[in-house]
Amino acid sequence: MAEPQYKRILLKLSGESLGGVQGYGISPLRAEQVAAQIKRVLAHQVQVGIVIGSGNIWRGVDGISRGMERAQADYMGMLATVINSLALQDALERMGVVVRVQTAIEMRAVAEPYIRRRAIHQLEQGYVVIFGAGTGNPYFTTDTAAALRAMEIGADVLLKATKVDGVYDSDPVTNPQAKRFERLSYIEALNMGVKVMDSTALSLCMDNDLPIIVFKLDQDNEIERVVLGENIGTIVSR
Repeated sequence: MAEPQYKRILLKLSGESLGGVQGYGISPLRAEQVAAQIKRVLAHQVQVGIVIGSGNIWRGVDGISRGMERAQADYMGMLATVINSLALQDALERMGVVVRVQTAIEMRAVAEPYIRRRAIHQLEQGYVVIFGAGTGNPYFTTDTAAALRAMEIGADVLLKATKVDGVYDSDPVTNPQAKRFERLSYIEALNMGVKVMDSTALSLCMDNDLPIIVFKLDQDNEIERVVLGENIGTIVSR
């Protein structure tokens, strides 16, 4: 059996990953499928932290485009990430996985407040830790929250699961000739303005030398394949 390449990972999931075919709301079936992939990774004794977006419930840009205050829209998005975190927690727990949800905005009735040392201890105990509510501050995306939490917990890599199988030089949906990159440097990714991760998150990873792997979340074992070192997706590193 192949050996895992990483001891501790931070998995960034989009909100749409829980949306199923319709792409919005929460599909219990899709949550179970994602949870099953995560459980396969845990079987390799890999520690897993997770940040999940909110696009299946609320997109702040939609509210902003209609005149909503940016901070208000962002806070609504942070709360939506907690809903997704609880849905994924439930799916994992029904599979026998011990999970803790920690939130940057305190809501003790449903989740623990984010405490870095507690999160690391829980990871070391084999728990999955889901970090909800972004950074707790407006004007920051869940990509940036994922990069920040990855640094704080000492993750070996940031895994960004998307709808495309890596980073392309143009949109592969509209351009069949788009070229996929196997590797990019942080500077190349920043200069290209790649859409898979915002510049703040990329810069934070670059400053702290944290590699990013962008891959498509579509098969039953895609996360496991990345963790075991298979050459899929795009690696962004120094």
